[in-house]
Amino acid sequence: MSDPIAFEVALAGDYDSALERVTAALKAEGFGILTRIDVHTTLKEKIDVEFRPYAILGACNPRLAHRALSHDAEVGLLLPCNVTVEVAPGGKGCIARIADPKMMMSAGRFGDDATLASVAQEARDRLARVAAALRGD
Repeated sequence: MSDPIAFEVALAGDYDSALERVTAALKAEGFGILTRIDVHTTLKEKIDVEFRPYAILGACNPRLAHRALSHDAEVGLLLPCNVTVEVAPGGKGCIARIADPKMMMSAGRFGDDATLASVAQEARDRLARVAAALRGD
């Protein structure tokens, strides 16, 4: 079995509250939301299909991004950190998934770079704390 690519947290409550909780937990660890893709609306507009409420958030910690990009601009292909929030299948509660930057940074030549590994580890530690806060640990 391979390592998971994300931290996954089940959240009680409605979708809007889940988005607010995730955003606040990210902010507490120094991440802002650069982008928000509303998958539900986009799929309806582009291909006229219904899909449960689902957002893809592009989360960024500016200090970590600056360290990584200053070292290797190509790492921008892996930024920002993706976080998804969706209504759980069946409609009971929500699910948040937070991409593990250490797993993402293991792609290609980035996996052998000690500087990027250090940045990825710090980002991972912060995002693990986000997941723990959302779980109530």
